[in-house]
Amino acid sequence: MRLTRYFLPVLKENPAEAQIVSHRLMLRSGMIKQQAAGIYSWLPMGFKVLKNIENIVHEEQIRAGHHPMLMPTIQPAELWQESGRYNDYGREMLRIEDRHGRDMLFGPTNEEMITDIFRSHVNSYKDLPLTLYHIQWKFRDEVRPRFGVMRGREFYMKDGYNFDLTEADALHAYNRHLVSYLRTYERMGLQAIPMKAEGGPVGGDHTHEFLVLAETGESEVFYDARIEDIRLGAREIDYGSVAQCRSILDEFTALYARTDDTHEDAIFVETPEEFRRKARGIEVGQIFYFGTKYSEPMGATVQDAEGNQVPVHMGSHGIGVSRLAGAIIEASHDENGIIWPFEVAPFKVGILNMKQGDAGTDGMCEQLYSELTKAGLEPLYDDREERAGAKFATMDLVGCPWRVTVGPRGLKNGVVELTNRKTGESEEIKPELLVSKLS
Repeated sequence: MRLTRYFLPVLKENPAEAQIVSHRLMLRSGMIKQQAAGIYSWLPMGFKVLKNIENIVHEEQIRAGHHPMLMPTIQPAELWQESGRYNDYGREMLRIEDRHGRDMLFGPTNEEMITDIFRSHVNSYKDLPLTLYHIQWKFRDEVRPRFGVMRGREFYMKDGYNFDLTEADALHAYNRHLVSYLRTYERMGLQAIPMKAEGGPVGGDHTHEFLVLAETGESEVFYDARIEDIRLGAREIDYGSVAQCRSILDEFTALYARTDDTHEDAIFVETPEEFRRKARGIEVGQIFYFGTKYSEPMGATVQDAEGNQVPVHMGSHGIGVSRLAGAIIEASHDENGIIWPFEVAPFKVGILNMKQGDAGTDGMCEQLYSELTKAGLEPLYDDREERAGAKFATMDLVGCPWRVTVGPRGLKNGVVELTNRKTGESEEIKPELLVSKLS
């Protein structure tokens, strides 16, 4: 993580093809490279961000009692034919044929495959409730892929699926997912507002999208401004508590918040005029309850307490992991570059050596690099033979939450400069106090 050795191909100019801030900054900071329309390679810094987002998603899913697994990207068409969705999904599905003439597809989602896994191994109500999820690459052949990773054809997504005995049980799973998603987004420095939405090709009329407000959002949204003041915060959540999960859902969905697909003026006017807002939003996740839509046609049944075979009630829940990288940048940047929230930042601290080759500054930078690394604070050390302005510009572009500037003048006074990327505030601090302060 020294810039003389790290692969960070930054660009000085804005790429002509990039129309929105996140696309420009992801290309300029060397996070991604386009390989085809809507298909990107994730370069080292972008890959670190992607993995940090993925880790937060995993932690919050496991905290909520959900089980991680991994399903393949390529699926047999016969599963989709069995559910009745193969011909309904449309041209977004990439359909392929293997060398034996079998119809296959590059999965856009996994309802059919997870239902097949469930029906092969679960046959009693005693094994319920059950929620399985994975984080995997998906492909949807968008007609007009644009805005970088915000609307790509290949994308990295968490999709989870709950299996429950009754509708009431499945609705608790729905509420539990809503709460876990709120915590997930807040950890990423985002406020994602749950909004009543359309079911789309997944199905079901009980669904919420999570939208981050941003001028570049593709969705038009209508909401009560008071919802912006609601936070989950650090409250303790008992995910097994039906009452607590329901009360949080009620708290976050009581005020009007809808996408343009479900917006109703007649209801919106009941919101006091001073709180009515119309804006743009970026969708970063969606949860669905769709009952027995897949379990009935695919025979995913269990034996209940009375010995009857009944179809399980299901729901699905998605988070756009790769899309979140763009959404976070859209929500957190300035004219100089990205401002990463701490938990998703690829590097927590940037070290700037203001006089490369000077024994004093070189030695102090090496010492701080070693101490910060041991403390798990992932420093990025700019040890290049570059002018100061170029070093500051690079560090602002890549968006480390903290910057430590080490120069001969400061060292003579026994201090280094610590700067907060978000606020721009700087302070002089003794080097021996730096790690404890940042920790």
